[in-house]
Amino acid sequence: MLKRAMFRCGQLCSRVFAVEFDLRTEPLYFTLNSTPQVLHKAYQELFGDDGKLFSLHVHCDNRIEKAQTHAEIKHQLSIALSRDCDVFEASSFIPDVKNSLVKGFFIRDKSTTDLSEDVLKTLQQSKSVCVFSYKREGQYCWQEMLSPVNQVEESVRQYITPAAAAEHHPSTLNIRNSDVFYNMDEAYKVLKECTDIIPESKEVLKLVDEQLETSRGDGFPVIVIEGLDATGKTTLTEALRESLNATLLKSPPQCLAPFRQRFDSEPPLIRRAFYALGNYITAAHIGKESLRAPVIVDRFWHSTAAYAIATAVGGRVENLPEPGSELYKWPEDLLKPNLVLLLTVSPEERLRRLRDRGQDKTIEEAELEVNQLFRLKVEEAYKRIQNPACIIVDASPSPQEVLQQVQHLIRNKYHL
Repeated sequence: MLKRAMFRCGQLCSRVFAVEFDLRTEPLYFTLNSTPQVLHKAYQELFGDDGKLFSLHVHCDNRIEKAQTHAEIKHQLSIALSRDCDVFEASSFIPDVKNSLVKGFFIRDKSTTDLSEDVLKTLQQSKSVCVFSYKREGQYCWQEMLSPVNQVEESVRQYITPAAAAEHHPSTLNIRNSDVFYNMDEAYKVLKECTDIIPESKEVLKLVDEQLETSRGDGFPVIVIEGLDATGKTTLTEALRESLNATLLKSPPQCLAPFRQRFDSEPPLIRRAFYALGNYITAAHIGKESLRAPVIVDRFWHSTAAYAIATAVGGRVENLPEPGSELYKWPEDLLKPNLVLLLTVSPEERLRRLRDRGQDKTIEEAELEVNQLFRLKVEEAYKRIQNPACIIVDASPSPQEVLQQVQHLIRNKYHL
């Protein structure tokens, strides 16, 4: 079987495992070794005597199947396991090898039942899923393949060995053209692979094909307004449209509105490809409209990339790709705006505005309300994107004061 080939002893020992055990710190890293290794500190907390331990890994040559399987398993674990089970994001990877990351979960079961083991054995019936159990003996812990239902396999004992932290968070190995797309063709290919299972993909690709021309000459300035939800983007963009006699566009474009609910329910790979293509459709509209008037854009590639990177990278802000990383580089085939403004308000003010609005939010926007770490990562990712970089605007004052501040920035540069 594929899983047996991929997870045979030799390859397992070449991989590093990472568990997001405490989101306030970096992941806990370990490798496997045939020689017993003494565990200490955080490793004792994770692999201690309290409960049964398992890890589950999703791998498949078909990236669409792999993404969907991972999402389905995440949902199954959330509803099938008891409240006495802790589920942590986990992965294995080969250091410094791009696209080597295999995503999964680490399960710590403190219950007295066999429910978690039964659930995991059922999940392991999929050819894309491999499950390991962990056994302890004194200060040592080892990993074994969890035997499938009605099958007994010879155990290969591989001991947990603490490993040094990776230079970069392991999720960064797989971000390029998986969580963030850096050219249209890569995003297009993802939806092309989905046409048999997601009929709406064909309609989206048809819209993209109709809007392939994105080049423009020396037209009017293009100004993008970015920021978290409830920072005043809609109010400001409408005011700028009127004051500058400009065209107002939004990303994703209105033509994709009928498909957003469908793609929002898909795994990150598919959802990100959908929104990436939305940027290229918006770029085509910008190219046409900027020949006639200034163009104001409510969100663009900065939002797509910032949210995707913050979601893909677990834990704290320090886990993000370092400033200057290629992952913050603007796509070469995507039209560049002349000016990008990032609206910011205090967390308290933003939450107040959200409560006052009381409207539906995306999953990621809802998470911003309850997850301070996620909010901080999104804001920092915004600030690290370069060429073009964001100019930060304090959007806490009244809408009229914010408008005057932004008008001053625009007029100083373009004399509009």
